Amino acid sequence: MTASENLVYPSLLAVFAHPDDESLLAGGVLAQHHAAGARTAVVTATWASDSQRAPELADALAVLGAGAPRLLGYNNAHNPEAAPGRPRLVDAPLDEAVGHVVAHIRGFRPDNVVTHDALGRLTGHPDHVRTHQITLLAVEAAGLAHLHPDAGSPWQPLALYAATHPVSGVGRLRALLEGVGKSVLAVPDAYVTTTVGVMPFAETKWCAISSHAGEAVRERPLPGILARLPEADRLRTIRTEHFTRLGTGPVQGDPANLTT
Repeated sequence: MTASENLVYPSLLAVFAHPDDESLLAGGVLAQHHAAGARTAVVTATWASDSQRAPELADALAVLGAGAPRLLGYNNAHNPEAAPGRPRLVDAPLDEAVGHVVAHIRGFRPDNVVTHDALGRLTGHPDHVRTHQITLLAVEAAGLAHLHPDAGSPWQPLALYAATHPVSGVGRLRALLEGVGKSVLAVPDAYVTTTVGVMPFAETKWCAISSHAGEAVRERPLPGILARLPEADRLRTIRTEHFTRLGTGPVQGDPANLTT
């Protein structure tokens, strides 16, 4: 849906594992909130700032209006070329990684934070799962002055959303992912609290996804899978984004928008 005169869109800080996760999972809402005048930014847990994917990430974030890359620089669990000489995200000390995300939360001071779900976004990539865990801890720690005191003044986001896929919403992605040998993990439909129709921003979202050009020309990554689809099928596949509002469990907010 387009920005409504009656809805104030909250600022968003997205925390995802890899370059392209931000565009695939939340590109629509990032574009939507930016168009409405809300502040948006993206933290990316893996890949170094001098890696081949950093300029692509910068291009994608420019399309989405989400500022400059904020790369933590950890190595990818499956690709040692992501950040040579750096520890893998899954091996990094938990408190260290949480502290880095706390610093970004306190520095940006978002209303809402968005990250991966506990399953790790369809394929269960270990970096996705670890980023989910780190972000959950960081959102709580960011509001507590005695935790990570060197990471800035405390700031408590009002809401945390996990980008997810319900069983009923996987659609043709299941066959496409299984066709290249990937697993498909989805949550029960009841676990989704918020479903955002982003069709007005689908072209922007696709432009951001395709900015990750190195992935878009490969067979197995999702940008490459989407690039091979007819345009109409591709837009139908990316036009809806699903989220779970997290607290002690799923918390019902606005069922159609990421609100505070």
